[in-house]
Amino acid sequence: MKLEFEYGNGVMSADLPDNTEVFIPGQTVPDPPCLPQDWDSLWAATRASVRNPVGMPPLSELAHKGSRAVIVIPDIVKGGCQITSHRKLAIQVILEELYGAGVEKKDILLLFSNGLHPRTTVQEAKEILGEKLFDEFYWSHQITSHDSEDYEHLVDLGCTARGDRVLMNRYVFECDLPILIGHTQGNPYGGYSGGYKHCATGITHWRSIASHHVPDVMHRPDFTPVSGHSLMRTKFDEIGMLMEEKMGHPFFCCDAVLDTYSRQIEIHSGYAAVMQPQSWITANKRTYVPFAKRKYDVMVFGMPQKFHYGDGMGTNPIQMMQALSAQVIRHKRVLSDRCVMICSSICNGYFHDERWPYLRELYEMFQHDYNQVLPDMNRYGEYFATEEGYIRKYRFANAFHPFHGFSMMSCGHIAEMNTAAIYIVGAQEPGIARGMGLKTRASFEEALEDAKRKYVGPNPNILALPLTFKLGAVHLCMEGDDLSGV
Repeated sequence: MKLEFEYGNGVMSADLPDNTEVFIPGQTVPDPPCLPQDWDSLWAATRASVRNPVGMPPLSELAHKGSRAVIVIPDIVKGGCQITSHRKLAIQVILEELYGAGVEKKDILLLFSNGLHPRTTVQEAKEILGEKLFDEFYWSHQITSHDSEDYEHLVDLGCTARGDRVLMNRYVFECDLPILIGHTQGNPYGGYSGGYKHCATGITHWRSIASHHVPDVMHRPDFTPVSGHSLMRTKFDEIGMLMEEKMGHPFFCCDAVLDTYSRQIEIHSGYAAVMQPQSWITANKRTYVPFAKRKYDVMVFGMPQKFHYGDGMGTNPIQMMQALSAQVIRHKRVLSDRCVMICSSICNGYFHDERWPYLRELYEMFQHDYNQVLPDMNRYGEYFATEEGYIRKYRFANAFHPFHGFSMMSCGHIAEMNTAAIYIVGAQEPGIARGMGLKTRASFEEALEDAKRKYVGPNPNILALPLTFKLGAVHLCMEGDDLSGV
């Protein structure tokens, strides 16, 4: 069986056994049908949801002249930027509702919820919002991006009952109508984006994120395979609910369940504590796919140079490890205990130092001073998170926040925890992969033959995942799995 897998800016071919099983999201098992994708139909569906929220009154009753509203919008990483994307539509529907209730344009702020991701650039803002909406708000200085190091615009809310520190964006805290636009889209970190995950990660501070994106939380058995009931997800909910308690009112949420191509399947609005579990009913049908008849001994896929977090994710060794681990988190239910991963990556030494200015230093530190496994690096988290040079690059040069690298390393160890071996094929700088504990071979065929001799025997069950980083991912399950509690 000849297949092509993502590799750098192109593909790499593989000749795999004919009994290899192939899964492509949205094709091998179709998604639930999406809503009609013309503007008028989506506008009507979005408006119907916004006007009939669950668990709280509609905006027409909450808003009035003099109300200050902040519309919190996901950054460029997920959700699609097509003309009919959920973000573009929902913002405009919500603006119509606010204006109809008497809210004045001058009292509305559009805030990108980038959390520790790079602050949204002008070009990204145009892409997310569209030219018309961008022009309407940008020139009056009513578009901004969350800055988790701008202490004049952060509020310290103390701690959750569990003891997790919560600092949040002051614009959101002080407004009358905090509105979250989110995506109920499969995510290895707690099941889904959207809901309380949106505010718990997007408008907070590294100390808040350090309460859940760390080994103590991410290496628990409830984190892998992915679940909506993990300690991480519980912490998201607790942080979001503390924000609501301290603000004195809930967030108004408008989340869309998205398909493989970021098209709206359903739209849910209202109080997150009620809306979130309702949105998961259909999202679970799309995302947790009962596909496998047998456990797989080998998982094969490819890694492009540029995907979710930007150019260089598939070549920067720390980001590579996160991407490898995300596949284990999503698909652990269908993997055997002796599973081997084989992944193509150009692995050419491109760290993209402007976007991740601290990861080269982290990688070099990992090679020294008794750092045997990635969790050993966690002791440096506060040192990097408070390093002024890296913070300034996050604030003013569109870099990731330095603590983000530690969430990547916490995730990155999960692949090693749950596999017998990991092969990188086609690395131009193979020493970089070997420095992360990965095996290197020139081709898929060589890697598979080596894995057969050493780990999985002569007739392994093989799962191939072409396009795994180009399409909206799913969480694969066994055909007989009880998915009622995911």
